[in-house]
Amino acid sequence: MTYETRTIRLPVPERILGANDEIAAATRQGLARRGIFAIDLIGAPGSGKTALLEATLRSLGDRRRPAVLVGDLATRRDGDRLARWCNRVVQISTGQGCHLEAGQVRDALAKLDLEGVDLLFVENVGNLICPVGFDLGQNAKVGLFSLTEGDDKAAKHPYLVAEADLILLNKIDLAPHLTFDRAGFEADVRLLNPTVPIIEVSATTGAGLDKWIAWLEAGSAEVSGTS
Repeated sequence: MTYETRTIRLPVPERILGANDEIAAATRQGLARRGIFAIDLIGAPGSGKTALLEATLRSLGDRRRPAVLVGDLATRRDGDRLARWCNRVVQISTGQGCHLEAGQVRDALAKLDLEGVDLLFVENVGNLICPVGFDLGQNAKVGLFSLTEGDDKAAKHPYLVAEADLILLNKIDLAPHLTFDRAGFEADVRLLNPTVPIIEVSATTGAGLDKWIAWLEAGSAEVSGTS
């Protein structure tokens, strides 16, 4: 028996993206005036987004002055976890929404005192598909994958990989216990985005956090004009 595979494209209506992009552009300009480097962190449920941000905030210490926006369908649990390490956190409840939109980010930022902030983390809703097409006003889009998801996730989610300014591969401490094809994963990434940096990290052990933080500090310095 022969099966035929077809690709179906379902575009988001242009007027929805257009309105979103206008708000995102205004947000980006406002953050730039303040010298704030903003990151949209996108990853699947269970990939370790919140744990990574917890580890990142602990490691940053007093070197940076961060703020965090957390998108989730329900509960304040992620926001509460991050609030232990950062005093400027806003939880955004998306209800049935599978991604954050620029208007939600704009409204959440209005609730924050951004005086002195130089680094903004936006933890998007756990999803590898829906968040990719929506500009939030960020400077960089970071795709988070983990070993426990399997080595085929980059190939199965090409839009995130193609759009990412950085790929983080989390939970590398579990490598001895998993059959993750690291070379195959990177080959899939390179087909889609030949130059994107890939940093291996472990939110549990702290491995690779120094490289991740160096990347954040370089971006922050560039936005603030101190590089």
